[in-house]
This record gives sequence, C-alpha cells and structure tokens, in this order.
Amino acid sequence: MKKVTLSIIFIASIFTSFAPAMAQFPMGGSSTTQKALPGTAGDQTPKGNSKITGTIVDSTSNKTVEFASIALLDKTTNKPIDGTMADEKGKFTMNKVAAGTFKLQITFIGYNTKSLDITLDKGQELDLGNVVISSSAKMLNEVTVTGQAALIEEKVDRLVYNADKDITAKGGDAADVLRKVPLLTVDLDGNVSLRGSQNIKVLINNKPSTIIASSVADALKQIPADQIKTVEVITSPSAKYDAEGSGGIINIITKKNNLQGLSLNIDGGLGNRGSMLGLNGSYRRGKGGVTLGGFGRGIYNTITKTSLDQTSIVNGVSTLTKQTGDGSSHGLFGQYNLGFDYDLAKNQSLTAGVRYGVRNFSNQQDLITKLYSNGILNSDASSRRDVNADNLSGTVDVNLDYLHTFKKPQQEWSISTLYSRNDLTNNFDANLMDPEGITLSRQRNINTNLNQEFTFQSDYQTPIKKNQMLEFGGKGIFREVNSDYKFLFAGPTGSFSTEINQPQGELTYHQNIAAAYSSYTYTTKKRYTIKGGLRYEHTFINASTKEGGPIGVGDYGVLVPSINASKSIKGTTVKLAYNKRIQRPGLQQLNPNFNSANPQNITVGDPTLKPEITDNFELTLSKNIKKTFINASFFGRFTNNAISQVRIPSDTLEGAIITTYKNIGRQHAYGTNIFANIAVTSKMNVGIFANIIYNTLTGQVLGLNNVTQNLTNSGFNVSGGIFSQATFKNGWGAQAFGFMQGNQVQLQGNQGGFAFYTVGVKKDFKNKKGSIGLAGENFFNSRFRIHSELKSAQFNQVNNIYMYNRGVRLTFSYKIGKMTVDAPKKKARSVNNDDVKSDGQGGGQQGGGGQQGSGTPR
Repeated sequence: MKKVTLSIIFIASIFTSFAPAMAQFPMGGSSTTQKALPGTAGDQTPKGNSKITGTIVDSTSNKTVEFASIALLDKTTNKPIDGTMADEKGKFTMNKVAAGTFKLQITFIGYNTKSLDITLDKGQELDLGNVVISSSAKMLNEVTVTGQAALIEEKVDRLVYNADKDITAKGGDAADVLRKVPLLTVDLDGNVSLRGSQNIKVLINNKPSTIIASSVADALKQIPADQIKTVEVITSPSAKYDAEGSGGIINIITKKNNLQGLSLNIDGGLGNRGSMLGLNGSYRRGKGGVTLGGFGRGIYNTITKTSLDQTSIVNGVSTLTKQTGDGSSHGLFGQYNLGFDYDLAKNQSLTAGVRYGVRNFSNQQDLITKLYSNGILNSDASSRRDVNADNLSGTVDVNLDYLHTFKKPQQEWSISTLYSRNDLTNNFDANLMDPEGITLSRQRNINTNLNQEFTFQSDYQTPIKKNQMLEFGGKGIFREVNSDYKFLFAGPTGSFSTEINQPQGELTYHQNIAAAYSSYTYTTKKRYTIKGGLRYEHTFINASTKEGGPIGVGDYGVLVPSINASKSIKGTTVKLAYNKRIQRPGLQQLNPNFNSANPQNITVGDPTLKPEITDNFELTLSKNIKKTFINASFFGRFTNNAISQVRIPSDTLEGAIITTYKNIGRQHAYGTNIFANIAVTSKMNVGIFANIIYNTLTGQVLGLNNVTQNLTNSGFNVSGGIFSQATFKNGWGAQAFGFMQGNQVQLQGNQGGFAFYTVGVKKDFKNKKGSIGLAGENFFNSRFRIHSELKSAQFNQVNNIYMYNRGVRLTFSYKIGKMTVDAPKKKARSVNNDDVKSDGQGGGQQGGGGQQGSGTPR
C-alpha cells in the first residue's frame, strides 16, 4: 500500500511542479505574428507591440458565440487593417497591433454588426472582457433555425442537450430529462444506456459521486429535473477523461448563476404519485459568493404486480415455478449543498463545496409461489412470502479546487481535490407463511456497504499559436469498498440468530489508480479540427474477505489512445472518432452478498471480476436544411472480456435461479442514432429521434456439475421518440413527449420493452418571477407490461412486470430577491472521476417479483 501511494504522489507531483514552469514558456503563441482573416488584412497591416483580447457573447442566452469574425478598421478611412476569428469558446486575440485609434467590428450570421471605438497606447494589452452581440431581427428565420440547432449543440467530442426549457419535467428527477436526450435510453427503473450500453459514467458538474458508483438509477432520483441546465453526451472522450466507461460519459450540468446580490428560489410540486419541494439561495458580493440549497422529493402510491413462470432442470428433475407478486413502494430522496467561491486575485480563484445526498427507499411485496416437480405440485415447497426491503444511503462529497489563468487566453493550470463517501444499506425482512397467512418463520438479510475515495488531480493547458492546444495532467485515486453481510433466521416470534452454512462474510476491496495523460488539438486554416491524445492508467488492487483471505485480483495497466476529427463540408459537419476504453467492475458487481429477497431469483456479486476492454469507432454527420437540424451517427463497439450477467439453476434451492456476473465473452454492437429538430414556426419546434443497434453476444458459462455451456445471442435493439414544445402569448407554454423502447438482447434471452408519454402546460406570472404548471403522464393507460424471456439448456424463465404509473402533478416556482448581472468569471475546475461501472445491466427488471419494478413515476 505504501508503494502504491508513493507512486501516485510521485506522478502527481511531477505534473504539479511542471505545470507552472510550462506557463513561463511562450509555446510559440506570443512570439508569432497572427495572420489576419482573408479580406481584412494585407501587407499594409501596421506592426506594433499592443494586444487586444475579448470574448464574444450572445445578448439573450449569455452563451459565447463560436467563430465570430473580428475586424480592426481604420477609424478615418473605415478600411480593414487587421482581423481574426473567435475560437470555439468565443475568445479572440490580436497581437502585434500598432498604437492608435481604431474601430473594432464584430460580425456573425444572424447577429447585428457590433462596432466599438478603441484607443491603444504603445505596448498596451487591452482586455475588452465580454463583448455582447444581439440577434438580427431581419434574419428572424435564420436565427430561428440556429436556435433549434442550439437545442442540440455539436462539439468535436460531444453532443450537448440544452434541457433548461423542459416544462413537463418540473417536479420530476434527472431520469425525466435524460429520456429526452438523443443517444440515451432510460428504462422505467432509471437505468441509463448510451447506444445500447449501460457501461457508462455519469458525472454531475464534471464531478463524480460515490452514489453513482453504487447505482446510476438511484443517483438520478436525487437530482431535481428543473435544476438541470444541460446534459453532455461524450461518445468519444478525449485522453483528459478517465479511461473508464466503455459506452461513453454523461455529464449533467446544473443551473448556476453569476449574479450579484441575494436571491431565493422556491420550487414545489404535488401529484398523485409524488411531491417535491426545493429551496435554493445564493449571495454574491464582490469577489466572493455563497450558495445554499436543498431539495426533497417523496414518492408514494406506486403499485407493481408481477407474474413468473420458471422451469429449471437439475440432476434430471424438472421443477416448474409459478409465482405471482403484489407490491408497492415509497421513498424519500433529498440533496443538500453548500458552495463557496472566491477570487484570490484577478487570475486566481478558489472553489469549495459540500454536498449531501440521502435516499430512503422501501419496497413491499407479497409473493405466492407454487413449485411443481416433474409436473406434480410440491405442496411442502410452495409458500407465501411477505417481503419488506430497504434501500438506504447517505452520500457526502467535499471538494476544494484552485484555478490559475495566465495572460495568454485559454492558458491555465488547476489543482482539484475531492473526498466522496457513500454509506449504503440493503436489507430485507421476510415472513414465510402458510396459505392461510399464518407466519411459520422469518428471515433477515443485513448488508451494509461503504464506498469512499479521495482524489487529487492537476491539469495544465496552453495554446500554441492561435490554432493549437496542448493539455496534460496527472491524477491519483484512492478508493476503498467494504461490504459486510449476513443472513439471519428466527421462528414466528423471538430474536434472530445466524445458522451454520448460511451466507455471511465481509469484503474489503482497495483500488488505487495512478494516471497521466497528454492531449493535442489542431485546427487548420480550412477549419479541420483534430484532437488526439494518449492516457496511461495503472490500477493497484488489494482485495480480501474476512473468512477467505486475499483474493487473487492482480494489478494491471492500460494505455488508452483517442482521436477525434471534424470538418464542415458544404454545410455538413462530419466527425470521425476512435478511442479505447476500459470498464472496471462496480460495487454491485463485486458485492458477494447473497440477496434472496425472492428465493426463486437470487443475486450475488463476484469480487474476482477483472476489467473489460472496448474499442469504439464513430462517424457522425449533422446539417441544417432550412428549418430542420439533422444529426446521424454510425458506430461500432467491440468489447473483450465482457462483464455479463450469468444465470444458472441452483443445485441446493429447488426451482431457484442464481444471477451473478462473470468475465465470459465478447460483445459486438453496430448501430445508428438519428434525430431531427424541426422549427415548425418561430415559437414551436418538433423533435424526432431513433436508435437502431444490432448486438451479438458470445461467451461460456460454467453450469451445474461443472459443465461448460457455449452461449450465443444476437438481435436488434430499437428505440425512439418524439417531442414538441410551443410558446404562446401571455406567458403560456406547452410540451409533449413520447418514447418507445423495444426488447433488449441479453446473453441468455431478451429483456422486455416499454413505452410512456407525458404532456404539460405552464403559465409564467406577469412579473416573470414565478410560474405554475400542470403535467400528466400515461393517462390513457392504466398500466404497462414489461415481458421478458430468458432461456438456456438448463432453465427457461418468462417474467411479466406490470407498472401502474398513470400520474398527474401540479407544479409551481417563485423567485425572491433582486439580482444584478455580473460578467461570468472562470472558476476552478473540479475533479472528474468517471471510472467505475454501475450496476445497471437491466437487472432491475429481471428479478421475477423480488425487489424489482419500483416503477417510480416521474
């Protein structure tokens, strides 16, 4: 352990000490004359030693404007004498400018021309800050098209979905927003897939959280939908990101403000299946700011019914299980945060924050099970079982970040730290009863988990000339996972006690990671953009169980290349990408707890799992055609040593199927994602998207009596949706959304599909300080059925889950306080861990009536 720690500190210290030193080198940017744009400068360009810098900003959205043209005009003759173009972040620089009085002119399609009179002294460095430009009224149609395209923004390595105009999601959670993001699918339990893969990483404001490492679905329930500003889908992460997440990265950006003064926002909602209340306050004055917020959400009246037909063959005996279940669930979810930022100097800032998330989810199910051995009812093995399961957690994230910027635009050095801890409890109590409801015995499973980590990270970036960017950095992650579990028994009354040969134990899993990366971006004169990088990560594993001693999971290193290229050709943006990714197992895959809340469908993790390796290839095309923005991507994903769910019959529990995880095979996926946004009018748009993926899965499963089974499965996964939003006079607005998910191919069968829809209206108050809304979901359907089928040589399972999630809710929001606008300043970056596999895997809908199908309505 000491050796591991020293290795990580050594790598981090190299980059920490090297970054400030690199800041002193010009890197070619300051000493090279920048060429003017064609037509704006010639051989008559006056030479000098003054400099002009600034950032172009949209007056309405307050977002930066990419690639605007900036011309320097002679104030007397009005002739251009120098010029440049803003970069992808809206920033521009003019070097070698002579002293004098000039007119600076900013132009961009769809915007009014902006002119500024400036005077430069010899050797002066003039920083104009944010230069605000406004939309052109005479270009209304073109601006509308641009606005629709901006709903989904294309970057060289990601897709950005602007979610802050969603009026139906208010009162819901992050899963409601992610369902509307192209490339993503979210099932009714909140499990997220990117292009058909659940091996993804989810970040919140570029930061990880240990609750996400435990379960993405649970984490999404704690994030209020109306606090999400954008969702970034990074299908081809650069070397700067952790190598984890074979399917890609999802970064959820919450709403922030750069206002001065005091404000308080109140958001609430009341519905037949859930209610919420949020309070968020902020105070900014001068160099510092403080934010304090809280959000609470309760769910109730959620009903689930299940049916299960399951056949298993053990030692020549065929056992048929018929099971029905009636269940309900309720829960409380909350998230509370305290943030602080302070400008230490003009070019230095410090950011700190504490966030606490809580989840208190309970599920009750009444299971009636009948077993037939070789076609004859086994009354002794049949049972009635009343189960109460608790899923509780408390998560703390503490961060402290420092950012140092330099005179050269976009040159910066940062140090980020994060401590994250999640205390997770998964318990259940079961009463075993006879057909008349008399309790015969009781069972209890206690499973407490601790997942904590500390991260130190340092990053440095500097431009080279005006068309190149160099980035490099180092990172160390110190992670510990503990799982303590035991199975208890009791009679109809009395206390619980352990029994011999029953599952119990303790897992301690240390995972430390040392990483270093370098990334280079180059943009040609013809607007080709190429971004390539290389990252190396070395993982040190020290795992053991209390009863069995060390687990033979060795250390491993991986070299991860990535390359992204983009080019606009006759109005069509083309992107090509390749990257290699790894996927480390997460807590639920490692957890050896024997979860038998439903004794016919038992789950248990495997602490010996190794990471899987994936190669990703991608081609993306996007184009504006009049009032329609179209994006189409084609991809291939090839995974070896894949972590897959494996199901085998139990040789000790009659009729039971055991689900675990193994590195057993290969997964190949080929697919396309297509979406279009249509500006029907200036105040109404319609979006359509579809995902079509062909999967092939192969692997070997070690079944009963050590018999190896070769398994192969393939098929299409199809999903799609449509959404529309419109604004009307007097502050009225409306929105509708519908989604369909087809069957999902698994190694041993298919998971059932589902569909849902939602409609909402909203009315803003005249003073613009508040609004009231009404939303309804699935109001034409009393329930949805999810039909899944699993099969192998030794078992067959047909599982139906019925979700009763027809709902309606009333929402409101109000703002208190007077704020004044302050120019946004660059704040310290935060740690960006994205390197642990969540449970997902669709397991939430394969339990056959255990703790499945919470069906949380949104």
